[in-house]
Amino acid sequence: MDRETEDVLDVVGPRLRALRRARGITLADLAATTGVSESTLSRLESGQRRATLELLLPLARTYDVPLDDLVGAPHTGDPRIHLKPIRRFGMVFVPLSKRPGGTQAFKMIIPARPEPLGPAPKTHEGFEWLYVLNGRLRLVLGERDLTLPPGEAAEFDTSTPHWLGSADGGAVELLILFGLQGVRAHVRTSPGVSPGQHEGRPGERGHARAGPP
Repeated sequence: MDRETEDVLDVVGPRLRALRRARGITLADLAATTGVSESTLSRLESGQRRATLELLLPLARTYDVPLDDLVGAPHTGDPRIHLKPIRRFGMVFVPLSKRPGGTQAFKMIIPARPEPLGPAPKTHEGFEWLYVLNGRLRLVLGERDLTLPPGEAAEFDTSTPHWLGSADGGAVELLILFGLQGVRAHVRTSPGVSPGQHEGRPGERGHARAGPP
């Protein structure tokens, strides 16, 4: 095995551990989903077990990421970024960042509808920042009902009940930054959680600002 291959394999374990923790998945849950034993997964993350295609393929399917992302394969010289949209709750999320953990960036697209949906505010832990690219966004935050045109931004504590939708039924495109809890609430469906149901604690604390960034 050449040195470059060894260097790639050496970072697989920490990369897998960081990805699992960022998704909020336990080793037991991962073992049940992939069919790989909990002890094997633990040794793989700690570097005591070498990664193989047989082990990585079910992990890539579970995490819904390309195999190259798991191993951190070197780029081949193609500068293009291949974005993979995630469809949840009738909306489209295009991930713009790939680093496990920390703040994540997404382009969010709310499709046009003949009749705008009514607000259904939810809560979850975290903090969210958004910037409207196109369309008119309706932001319901606690007792406030705001309409944001293109070029306006807002930031708020997501423990405050909130809802995003189209203000006039037209399509809306926006950029969103949020942390771990926000990623779980928006783009990951947990077992037993119906679409649109956010996990978190209700509250009215926090603040919101809307206007030019």
